[in-house]
Amino acid sequence: MRPEPADASGAETVLDLRGLACPQPVLHAKRALRTVPAGAVLVLECTDPLTVIDIPHFARQTGHRLLGQAESDGLYVFRLMKRH
Repeated sequence: MRPEPADASGAETVLDLRGLACPQPVLHAKRALRTVPAGAVLVLECTDPLTVIDIPHFARQTGHRLLGQAESDGLYVFRLMKRH
C-alpha cells in the first residue's frame, strides 16, 4: 500500500489499512513513515480492533507522537506525527 497525501501540501498522509490484521497495520505504518518528512502526520485507517493496542505501543516504542485516535463503526483512525 502506498501512502497518499491527504492534501496538496503533503503535510498529512492517509494510509488505508482496512482489512489488514495484526501485525500488518504496524508494518505498513513503519514503512510509510520512512517516506514522509519529520513532523509530517500519518493518518492510519484500520479495521483490526487490536490496533488500539498495537499502534499506541508502536508509537511509544519508536518515539513517534500519537496525536489522537478514534473509533466509529469499526473504523479505527490514528494520527501519528513522525519524530524528528
